[in-house]
Amino acid sequence: MQAVIEGMGADSETQIDGSGGDGRPVERLATFVSSLSYGDLSAEDVRAVERAFVDTCGVVISGMNEASTATAIETLAEPGAVPLWGQDRGTSTAAAALVHGVAGHSQDYDDVSWGMSGHPSVTMIPAVLALANDREVDGKRAIEAYVGGLEAQCYLSAAINPSHYREGWHATATLGTFGAAAAAAKTLDLGPEAARNALSIAASRAAGLKSNFGTMTKPLHAGTAARAGVTAARLASGGFTASPDAVDGDGGFLELYAGEDPVTLSELPALDRPTALEAHGINVKKYPCCYYTHTSIHAAERLADEHDVDPEDVESIHVVTSPGPADALHYPNPETGLEGKFSLEYTVASAVAREHVGVEAFEDGAVADPDVQRVRERVEWEIDDSLEYNDTTVEMRMETGDGVYTRVQDVPPGDPSNPLSDAELEAKFRRCASRVLDEDVVDRTHEQLDSLRSVDDIGSIVSSED
Repeated sequence: MQAVIEGMGADSETQIDGSGGDGRPVERLATFVSSLSYGDLSAEDVRAVERAFVDTCGVVISGMNEASTATAIETLAEPGAVPLWGQDRGTSTAAAALVHGVAGHSQDYDDVSWGMSGHPSVTMIPAVLALANDREVDGKRAIEAYVGGLEAQCYLSAAINPSHYREGWHATATLGTFGAAAAAAKTLDLGPEAARNALSIAASRAAGLKSNFGTMTKPLHAGTAARAGVTAARLASGGFTASPDAVDGDGGFLELYAGEDPVTLSELPALDRPTALEAHGINVKKYPCCYYTHTSIHAAERLADEHDVDPEDVESIHVVTSPGPADALHYPNPETGLEGKFSLEYTVASAVAREHVGVEAFEDGAVADPDVQRVRERVEWEIDDSLEYNDTTVEMRMETGDGVYTRVQDVPPGDPSNPLSDAELEAKFRRCASRVLDEDVVDRTHEQLDSLRSVDDIGSIVSSED
């Protein structure tokens, strides 16, 4: 069914209720991004962005050794001056954004925001850092760029999700392209007209299907979104034009990508100040797999620890979730590590049978572990349609030879209401980065990212050179 955009026609003017006046959404968004300044941000916003850079750069570095990243480097990274993190080679600006986007999503260890129903940082941060090798960009500008990109993703998401995601689109790829374009536009200090062109160019580059979950193409989604954002902003900076209808007009992105639910532009949130971080926050991942599995993993870990459960004694595990996980977790019996990241059964079994659900749990050889497989075969999963689509609440019933144990878990670790501490976030960064970089580089990189607002030139943050 084709979506209907209420309040917007090819020749009409749109009133955005509550947003302070007339103007098309894409124009309002472009004006917001181009005019955003560091002084508009609260101390909490700034700190949240610094944490996002720490987390995202850590998982990018960790992912540089993944097979998907290696393939992207060998096939797409033409020679250039932009360094590839942890590699003794450079590439072009656009290719660096792509490779680092692939790396950052290759382990599914990157952050999440329900405000855009996907992974917000992994498309933006590689784009910003790639462009910072073309021109000097300080930490405050990088923070502005991140906030502008996040607002763009959440603003457009409000018009089309959750139906967009239910229809099979991967929001990290689609909305992430706009986030990368907005962040890149801010990095390049584009004015409103050029920023609008960047967003409209991005509208023709936004794509990505959930049917590719569990394969190398899912991390490619993040990489191509980052590259498309860089390309869109650079073209717009040179005067490249695009249709003003490409985002919010007839036949534009919002109409074509919305799914069955009508797009009501008058209900879009106001853009009079940054609100996405305050309203939605950033969900930092404790486990390197699909976020829809995290509450179940945590519930299983807690039950197993509290009752000293021996995996061999598990007779059954019954899990009840909201509808959202069913649209992403497609592998009840995964055969590869990538498929395992999208298996509720495998991740729950790993939580019971292993001390920690880490990167190693999703190596291909780990999937066939007989202890994990024995538990996986005993995991049953049920959907509660009365729950909201993205409700993270999980009910778990674990039956063993010694007794029956139950737990209701509402949010996983890393949720904005249950955030990882700075110490936990640093520990995650160090585990990730030390897989690729020397200890002294890890130390220096973390120090700069953790105090991003004070960095004069972010282009050389992740560097092995003194």
